[in-house]
Amino acid sequence: MARRLILLLTFTAALLAAFQWTNQKKEKDRDQSIRNVSGVVTLPDGTAIAGAVVQLKNMKTLQVRSFITQDKGAYQFQNLPVTIEFELRADYKQYASETRTLSVFDKRLDAIMNLKLEPKQDQK
Repeated sequence: MARRLILLLTFTAALLAAFQWTNQKKEKDRDQSIRNVSGVVTLPDGTAIAGAVVQLKNMKTLQVRSFITQDKGAYQFQNLPVTIEFELRADYKQYASETRTLSVFDKRLDAIMNLKLEPKQDQK
């Protein structure tokens, strides 16, 4: 019985080591010139909101891409060049978030930027 337990523990340790090595290799082999940004859009009370429009603005070309949040308020933009700065903001009915910047100095390849909606200011 002890022999089986030792064999099982050895096999489990080998599997964990192989899994860790594979993940390290994937991260090392990943293209360092592109990144992703994702996050959750919430209302002022912290509730995640589906149906909010998240806009991603390329500050070099001024091109804007949009994403409509899913069930749990999640959004994502993929394959963004690390050499370009981007602005993010969200809108939903009478709410808007502050504009957030994904800087070229931010070296994260998978940036998480949550956006909190606040009531829009009356425009005169």
